[in-house]
Amino acid sequence: MPVPKPSSISGIPAALLSILLLAGPVAHAAGPLRVGDAVLEPVAPEDLPGFPGADPAAALDAFRRVCAAPAPAMPATVTGDAEALAAACGQAAAVAPREAGAFFRTRFDAYRVVRPADGTNPERRRGFLTGYFEPELEGAREPGPGYTAPVLARPDDLVSLAPGETRPGLDPGLRAARAAGDAFEPYPDRAAIEDGALSAHTKPLLWLRDTVDLLVLQVQGSGRVRLPDGTSVRVLYDGRNGRPYTAVAKLIVQEGHLPLEGLTLARWTAWLRANPETGRRLIRANASYVFFRLSDVADPALGPPGASGASLSPGRSLAVDANLWRYGLPFWLEGRLPGGDAEAGRLVVAADTGSAIVGPARGDLYLGTGQAAGAQAGDLRDAAGFVVLLPKAPSSKPRP
Repeated sequence: MPVPKPSSISGIPAALLSILLLAGPVAHAAGPLRVGDAVLEPVAPEDLPGFPGADPAAALDAFRRVCAAPAPAMPATVTGDAEALAAACGQAAAVAPREAGAFFRTRFDAYRVVRPADGTNPERRRGFLTGYFEPELEGAREPGPGYTAPVLARPDDLVSLAPGETRPGLDPGLRAARAAGDAFEPYPDRAAIEDGALSAHTKPLLWLRDTVDLLVLQVQGSGRVRLPDGTSVRVLYDGRNGRPYTAVAKLIVQEGHLPLEGLTLARWTAWLRANPETGRRLIRANASYVFFRLSDVADPALGPPGASGASLSPGRSLAVDANLWRYGLPFWLEGRLPGGDAEAGRLVVAADTGSAIVGPARGDLYLGTGQAAGAQAGDLRDAAGFVVLLPKAPSSKPRP
């Protein structure tokens, strides 16, 4: 059923008003604001060392990109007032780069994400941050010597489930299904797909060198593929089979093949290629399987579109738990970050999500394209403080 267009906020570009079609703000009971198992502890911007960072204008650019993208549907329980965020988006359009820091200081309220005690640990004021990137791979449009791993298009019988959505008779932990008459059944796992279970429902878009490159592409969710004629295409996420994700690198360590210390992407992928039989078994133990679509590389400086619909900004776009946080919310990450030199923290913007990104103080930072970005992403597995910036409500509406 069509939703009427909102008209209560003037001066906001029409593209931004789509944000208002989302569910309203979370209703908070009296007492501290809560997100998941965390409490949001108010903090003054001047009490955040280094805030708003050396280049807040870069965060402003990333924020504007999310504002301009068509807003995806999100669960009604996410934190972040949709109307207040739309108002901030409208104001951001007129902010000069030199005024970016003042915009984030005055237009938002800062809250540190504090989780309860865990075992012998007291309250935890730090979360966990990892990094991801867009790999550059070699491929071809047809199979042949050196190109043996198909990149599959989205199958015509795949039913993807939104966060929080379930289907009758289906395990609530599964995030996709296959229609079976009037019912639904689990979608085939990786092993079954590799054995041809989807041959009548999908087709290869491209062919990569091997299943290791395909695994890297699927773990990162997108990539650029260089073809034999020298041209490149971008391969974008277009759904997955909804099965639980298992980290193959973790399995390699658990079985004692490689130590955790010093484990890099280059090292564990090289081990898989050097041990093809065991490697195939471990790869197939990851039941999750990702499907793709092709796109041109419109702006080489930007990454692929995130789940927010906005192109990802290297070092500024953050993947968050989309069951908890609204896309477009700025976060101040406390701690040393790749490329940050002496920065005490960095302003980033929620623009993406991932199946392994779960919880209010868990993030995955997009770091760019290619080998150098991949090395940075592999090295980023650190504790970090998470401070969310919630947009202040428009003056005509009291803050809940």
